[in-house]
Amino acid sequence: MRRVTLFVNGSPRNGKVRGRPRLPRGPRLPPGCCPVAVSPPQVVAVYGTLSDLLSVASSKLGIKATSVYNGKGGLIDDIALIRDDDVLFVCEGEPFIDPQTDARSHEELTGSHTDWLTLNVGGRYFTTTRSTLVNKEPDSMLAHMFKDKDAWGNKQDHRGAFLIDRSPEYFEPILNYLRHGQLIVNDGINLLGRYYLQCMFLIVSILVFKQLSQQNSQPAEDHSPISRKEFVRFLLATPTKSELRCQGLNFSGADLSRLDLRYINFKMANLSRCNLAHANLCCANLERADLSGSVLDCANLQGVKMLCSNAEGASLKGCNFEDPSGLKANLEGANLKGVDMEGSQMTGINLRVATLKNAKLKNCNLRGATLAGTDLENCDLSGCDLQEANLRGSNVKGAIFEEMLTPLHMSQSVR
Repeated sequence: MRRVTLFVNGSPRNGKVRGRPRLPRGPRLPPGCCPVAVSPPQVVAVYGTLSDLLSVASSKLGIKATSVYNGKGGLIDDIALIRDDDVLFVCEGEPFIDPQTDARSHEELTGSHTDWLTLNVGGRYFTTTRSTLVNKEPDSMLAHMFKDKDAWGNKQDHRGAFLIDRSPEYFEPILNYLRHGQLIVNDGINLLGRYYLQCMFLIVSILVFKQLSQQNSQPAEDHSPISRKEFVRFLLATPTKSELRCQGLNFSGADLSRLDLRYINFKMANLSRCNLAHANLCCANLERADLSGSVLDCANLQGVKMLCSNAEGASLKGCNFEDPSGLKANLEGANLKGVDMEGSQMTGINLRVATLKNAKLKNCNLRGATLAGTDLENCDLSGCDLQEANLRGSNVKGAIFEEMLTPLHMSQSVR
């Protein structure tokens, strides 16, 4: 004995009978089709002739069955064509209605899957399209919420708007970003604020969030000076064996006095008008750094590298450049115009082709120093020790050599 499942023409095959398609006012139903309630699908035994099957279908489904179609719309005119477990659609004389096509048309006409939707964000309503929320950031949480209908069980208010518990002021620029790809933020919105971060996490991927934050929060290059408090916090958080790299940073006007700054790389940093008095800058790299107007009195500068640095007008009184281990400080090519280096220990220092015009070097220890090609015009060298110093090619016009501890020798080739 064969068994088949009978559906009324136009009913879906998923077992969830919704009756015949009820179209809204305006579109007409196919000829012979009327919007009446439909019986659920029936499983019946097939026996006898096709007329016997139509009689059973009429009785079970409550209709006047006149024809039978298979699932693909083929008209069955012989009971021998029916196989066990077939799904059949019974008609009252109307043409076959594809259940899948009809279901889609019904949804389109009723708007159950319309692309337009309304969001209730913190009590404020936003109207947008599903594609706007899904296509721009397909991997975001918001896209997953609306990609598949009811997949997340989204809650709706009494007006049918989807509820999102976020601040509307922070949500609006994010929705505009999803619409046209540009983040335009109103005044008074902090891009690093807690509510904004929550909205961003809800909507965009982490990578895009980083890009948007860099583009819209603050300029990529922040040239504001670093304070002593910030730098000390940075020093305390860095392991003692780690190399500190502060190239190009702005410390202008900062108080860095009495700090341990050994071995730190300050190459091309802005240290103008800084207070570095009594600081330990042993073996620090100050190459091409700006030290103009800074105070480095009594600083430890053993083995320091200050090649081509600018220290014009700086105060370096009583500094120690002399390293007992023999490591010599290198100030080659430095701009030291008008500096005050009185009483500094500079044994073996390299000041080759440096500019010391109008500088004060009274009572300095310059034994074995390299001053070849150095500009010493109007420089006060009174009371200095220049024993074995190399002054070949240096400019000593107007320089003061009074009360020298050791006389200059002709072999030093002073010009």
